[in-house]
Formats: sequence, structure tokens, C-alpha cells
Amino acid sequence: MQDTELDPVLSETLQKAGRHMPTLVIANKNYSSWSMRPWVTAVAFDIPFKEVRVLLDQPETAGEIARYTGSGRVPVLLDGDIAIWDSLSICEYLAEQFPDRHLWPARTDARAIARSICAEMHSGFTGLRTAMSMDIRGRYPGKGRTAEAQADIARVCEIWEECLSQFGHHEFLFGDFSIADAFYAPVVMRFVSYQVPLAPALQAYADRVREHPAVARWIAEALAEKEILPDHQ
Repeated sequence: MQDTELDPVLSETLQKAGRHMPTLVIANKNYSSWSMRPWVTAVAFDIPFKEVRVLLDQPETAGEIARYTGSGRVPVLLDGDIAIWDSLSICEYLAEQFPDRHLWPARTDARAIARSICAEMHSGFTGLRTAMSMDIRGRYPGKGRTAEAQADIARVCEIWEECLSQFGHHEFLFGDFSIADAFYAPVVMRFVSYQVPLAPALQAYADRVREHPAVARWIAEALAEKEILPDHQ
């Protein structure tokens, strides 16, 4: 387990405002797509939190996770007496706690579609997840191209095309960066690692996601990690 120290100035500011610092428990940044989504969301919208990193596939992993949640999985957000142990639920909770940050699109129709594509990512794309697991440091050109993965890639491209054309009037799926972009950021990482070819407009979108400061910070910290999980040796 690794614990990120708090910024003393930020801690003092929060104390003066009567707010405590929530804790986000995550796994290895190189591998954990589930952890990436709420972490990127919080960082992108300048939501302060304390980070605790639990390394995967270690003898003590299960015991460390059990300290924070009975689900046996991370991420989990600890806010006072509340524990939220699901990535989508964490993002929804943050959106409710910080309504002025506009984590979801402002328009009702855009917000409904954004929630729909996040739910689809949250519950689907098993072919892509299985054949092309996230490994930010790795490069596997041409690998993982199962029929199921190819079908999922096509569906992701369809979602991106529809959202960008209908709502993406600025740079991201619904104009400004939102939870939806954070949810598809791990897919962008997979497309880079497995060198999935994309149409020019979609590649440009993927590049913008990678260059977003919150995503770029996650990538840099993932590249700095030293752990190698057995499946990726």
C-alpha cells in the first residue's frame, strides 16, 4: 500500500472551510482501468482527495482492500462514514457533492446520453477488456484482435462518432470534458497499447483525451511505476 501525502496548504484550506479530505483507494495506475475513471474525474474537476494505492496481485492485496471495503475490489471512495465502492457510483457521488463543477453535461439530452454510454462501458465491452487489458507501459501491436474485441472496438467508435457529431462542439464527447470522457480514457489507453487504427477525427479525439492534464498526469504516474503483473510479463 502506498499513501500519497496531502498538500499542507490544501489541508489547511479544507479545515477552514469545514470540509474533510475524502480518500480514494485505487490500484496500480498502469493496469487499473476501474481506478483510472474516478481518479481522472476528481483531478480533472479539481476535487481534492487523499490517494491510497493498493498494489494488485500481492500476498497482502486482499487484506489491504478489506480494510476499506467488503467488495474485495477497488476503487473505493471514503468520505466521512460513507464508503462508495463502485467507479460509476463514485463519479455520481462526486457530481452530487460538487454540482457547481458540472461533471455531467448541462443539457438534459446530453446528460442522459452521457450516462447511457458510461453505463454501457461500465457493464459491457467484455471482449475488449478480455483481449486487450490495460497496460499503459506495454505495446502489443496487432494482438488481441478477437472477433469479440473487434466488435467492441466498432461499438466504441460508433459511440464516439455519434457523441462528437451531436454534442462535441468543442473538444470532447459532450463539448467540455466530462465523466463520459474519463470513462472512455482507459479505452484510449488500450487503443494506444494495442495500436488500434482509428479514423482521423476519432484519433484526434483520442489524442485530446491523452493530452488532457488529468489523463496526462495519470499516464506519467503509471509510467513511473515499477510493478509488473504476471499476465503482462
